[in-house]
Amino acid sequence: MKLNPDQPYLHQPVDSLWNTYSFKDVDTMARKIATGLLDQGYQRGDRIAILAKNCAEWIVADLAIMMAGMISIPIYTTASVDTIKHTISHSGATAIFMGKLDDTRAAEEACRDLKKIAFPYPTVESEFNWNHWLENYAPLMNIDNPASDNTLTIVYTSGSTGVPKGVVLTHGHLAAGVQGLDDFYSASHNRLLSYLPMAHIAERALVFMGSVYNPLEIFFNESLNTFAQDLHHAQVTVFLAVPRIWTKLQSQVFATLKDADLQPLLVSNQGAMIAAQIREKLGFKHCKRFASGAAPIAPSLLEWFGRIGIDISEGFGMTETGGLVCSNSPFFKERLGSIGTPVKGVEMKLSDQGEIFVRGASVFNEYYQNPKATQETFDQGWLKTGDRGVVDENGAWRITGRLKEQFKTAKGKYVAPVPIELLVSENTDIEQVCVTGSGMPQPVALVVLNAENGHKNQAVVDRLNGSLDKLNGELESHERLAALFVVETPWTIENELLTATMKLKRDNIERRYREVLMSTNPSGVVWEADI
Repeated sequence: MKLNPDQPYLHQPVDSLWNTYSFKDVDTMARKIATGLLDQGYQRGDRIAILAKNCAEWIVADLAIMMAGMISIPIYTTASVDTIKHTISHSGATAIFMGKLDDTRAAEEACRDLKKIAFPYPTVESEFNWNHWLENYAPLMNIDNPASDNTLTIVYTSGSTGVPKGVVLTHGHLAAGVQGLDDFYSASHNRLLSYLPMAHIAERALVFMGSVYNPLEIFFNESLNTFAQDLHHAQVTVFLAVPRIWTKLQSQVFATLKDADLQPLLVSNQGAMIAAQIREKLGFKHCKRFASGAAPIAPSLLEWFGRIGIDISEGFGMTETGGLVCSNSPFFKERLGSIGTPVKGVEMKLSDQGEIFVRGASVFNEYYQNPKATQETFDQGWLKTGDRGVVDENGAWRITGRLKEQFKTAKGKYVAPVPIELLVSENTDIEQVCVTGSGMPQPVALVVLNAENGHKNQAVVDRLNGSLDKLNGELESHERLAALFVVETPWTIENELLTATMKLKRDNIERRYREVLMSTNPSGVVWEADI
């Protein structure tokens, strides 16, 4: 698609003042940074890391690395010292772009011996300065012309357990992955807010790589404190989020109007107007496409948003698939709660054990320097996703959980936590839930309540007891919950109970609460604060 080079492309806030860069601006900056890399002696095929919060310079640096024929190594800003060291050492990265970070200590320790190029934000001390390169280098005229099988990036999976593995993705993989976005973006114009980690394949493939092939403006979120402000400024037409964000947005509505008061209004003569007002207040006045991914989302939450005119399409993809492989986009109501159907160029099937297998041009070929893991991940050319699934009567795929998430109770029965967690999440007082119970007589649901209802009072206790009775009436005997255990501290990335994309780190959560669960054998609705 031919784009106007002067059309706005990237919008970067600095102290809440917005800087706008056109496609031409970004191209020129990327070519200058590419010249800088080559002038410093880095060569085609060298690995160059990027460690920074989402910003315009992140995308420019990624483009510059491509233009110079080098390979990018994205790193999560929340990564520990050991993870950063492993990523740099294992990938063989010889330099790193560094930008704004909430905490520079891990980066300073892990990157002490690595050449650093500093983005124009407060960051660690560095050998090279971004603005100096832009002022002193000419744009690179002869940019690299890669073959489709040339490596574009090595993405280290964050994972909830184990040592990160380097997923090798070629130019061909990501180009094929972008073809699956045809039904997601408008053919005319799209605006997005970039706030999910750029080191994650979803943000990189759907937002950045999506912008290479689609008319797309990207606005960057400056900080957690300015999220709502930045979202309103962007006037997004497409919004991508993980389930935790959708839950937060629902809680934002409840802070103004209780659901018991809202629902009658939505079915009144003024329902459409009220729904439109809620969407506008959330920042979605012009938004046409809504999506959720990275983790399961409760169907009850999808239905709730649907009642205010926000139809959320679920999608499924992995780092190893180069992005999206299955999506309920465009949105079909009869596929609510499913991940939809395979996108263009992707095949999916179920193994005899019910595991989802995937193949297609976007699927990776190898883990970097890890042939054993590579061999274990494929079965006759099919990628083994590790997810269990089913195909419903509408031809839509549904994920029923991870193969390795099942646990065995003391009675010798296996329990899959995800379907139970989705049922527990129907209670809107609950913001986070993790079902556990390995070696226990019955499973227990650890729950974090939302901020509005996090204080113990009889109304909340009654609703939780009602939820426990209701869902236990729907579960098999071995799945029934002994307790809803209300924990005091929310699970966050910072306390290492969530991954960078806000998935549960189940092993960490279970380790944190196992002793108290085993020693107290809780029953009913139990508050950690009372033990």
